[in-house]
Amino acid sequence: VGGYQPDSRPIAHYSPDGRRLSDAEARRYVADIHAVDQTLLGVVAASAPDASYRDVTEAAIAAQGWDSERAQRVREYLEHRSEEQYGAWIEDLAAHGLDDDSIDGDEVVFPDGYDVLPARLAAGLDVRLSHVVRRVRWASDGVAVTGDAGTITADAAVVTVPVGVLQSDDFEIQPALPQAVSAPLGRLRMNAFEKVFLRFPDAFWDEDVYVVRQQGPDAAWWHSWYDLTALHGTPTLLTFAAGPAAVETRTWSDERIAESVMEQLRRLYGAAIPAPSHVTVTRWQDDPFARGSYAYMTAGSVTSDHDAIAEPVGGVLHLAGEATWTDDPATVTAAMMSGHRAACRVAGRELALDRLWRE
Repeated sequence: VGGYQPDSRPIAHYSPDGRRLSDAEARRYVADIHAVDQTLLGVVAASAPDASYRDVTEAAIAAQGWDSERAQRVREYLEHRSEEQYGAWIEDLAAHGLDDDSIDGDEVVFPDGYDVLPARLAAGLDVRLSHVVRRVRWASDGVAVTGDAGTITADAAVVTVPVGVLQSDDFEIQPALPQAVSAPLGRLRMNAFEKVFLRFPDAFWDEDVYVVRQQGPDAAWWHSWYDLTALHGTPTLLTFAAGPAAVETRTWSDERIAESVMEQLRRLYGAAIPAPSHVTVTRWQDDPFARGSYAYMTAGSVTSDHDAIAEPVGGVLHLAGEATWTDDPATVTAAMMSGHRAACRVAGRELALDRLWRE
């Protein structure tokens, strides 16, 4: 499973002039992407500590010896991959920022939402909602957590607030985190990544495809549309406002965002396509308890920074969450597995996650 793959599933690729690529053209385009990806492995491995993903992808493209048009198509793809995978502009993402681009295992969709995961794991526990925490104090003998509901003391605490909250002035850890934890945390940034769902009375796009993608300058913001119709039987497309697009459209209304998206869909399918009957846009950037969707590695960071953030502080404070898991950061799996790791450390023994899940 990969977040922004050029093939592996049926994809309708459209050229800069709005024409669907033939099967032969699509194969050549995809082969070019794979060629650059193969070169990227060595370029990334040999890159300087402060190299960006732009730096390494440009080197990999240059090594192919292509003409400018051919190179530009792949360059666009790599820009979009940076944005759609990590909600970051390609020049802001670390060279190693996409080392986890593909993940082993099946892709799973929960039709009724991810809430089934925490709800199942929290069964029988004393979970107190609507208790906004402002401060965590730690010492060798335990922790004190202070918020709107007062102060709670404990032998240890697992802190799972997102990186955007950890780095904000609204959440305080006292004493400050040690350098071994604060330094890698400081090399991460919260991204700008929003989902845009468009529901239609009828489907007008290519049949039997997983995603529709377009190339060229008109695709700078809106370049990929994922068909979600099979989930609930309602014609629905999902696209992303990612990186610069999310920043620029942050203050736009849902209707204005939808119209901007529809301009590109009309380029591909004509002016007569129906308007969406319903539009939903996530607003993670404006959520004070998130301040973005998930974290990304800035230039100068290394993949081991994720695990370094999770090192226990004073034996009593444990940071967890998607940004603290090296193998699959920015995923629900990382969030769950990092929490399990923290729980094992607090308990002082291994806890069988599969057994907990079944029970």
